[in-house]
Amino acid sequence: MEAYSDFAYVYDIFMDNTPYEKWGGFVLDRLRRAGIEDGILLDLGCGTGNMTELLADAGYDMIGVDLSEEMLNVAMEKRACSGHEILYLAQDMREFELYGTVRAVVCFCDSLNYLLEEEELAQCFRLVNNYLDPGGLFIFDFNTVYKYETVIGDATIAENRDNCSFIWENFYDSEDQINEYDLTVFVEEDQKEGLYRRFTETHYQRGYRLDQIRRLLEESGLVFVEALDADTMQEVTEKSERIFCIASEHGKCGTGEAK
Repeated sequence: MEAYSDFAYVYDIFMDNTPYEKWGGFVLDRLRRAGIEDGILLDLGCGTGNMTELLADAGYDMIGVDLSEEMLNVAMEKRACSGHEILYLAQDMREFELYGTVRAVVCFCDSLNYLLEEEELAQCFRLVNNYLDPGGLFIFDFNTVYKYETVIGDATIAENRDNCSFIWENFYDSEDQINEYDLTVFVEEDQKEGLYRRFTETHYQRGYRLDQIRRLLEESGLVFVEALDADTMQEVTEKSERIFCIASEHGKCGTGEAK
């Protein structure tokens, strides 16, 4: 499982087309349908804190967990600007620890695809179930096998911005269903001299199918509730690239602390 390092500081520049407002609206709708209108939420794999800040804006008490300290540094800069009292923790989603339970857990931007083995995903799901309040919700997304295999696998993507650019090379292994992507980033350091700093990072993500996710949720003690195509907000199809999924806590009674 890779952690963002140098790329963390330009991550938001290259993710400027990510529909955080749309995703946040979906999360808020499902939370409110479930009667979760306040309380503590966990943003698992929170990255630079975009979703965390959106939910804090909506009045929730937020905890953000991410493996990358560099990503959390950016998130904490946003917290300083917004004034939200967000607790950020540098932890691995496969073994994260909280002081008590939360009303809901969210996990977006294909963070779960960084878990390359089913057992790692199941362990994460077990922890989510453990730290959810009775009846609490787990709302997350994941990239599908179809997306890696057909859409971005073995593709090269390049983008330019005012002060930086990147080359994103994908190499998909259909047997293991794992996508390797190599990022090469150029960041302007001296505009007058036209000097750029170059750095590279390699990341690995695994594609999952909805039936796999549903099975692992249920084996981990969670109850599957709903799945939608993240782009169309309609029923999942064979060509869905990103899927929104909702599960609920199962196995607790009362409002005690996590097991």
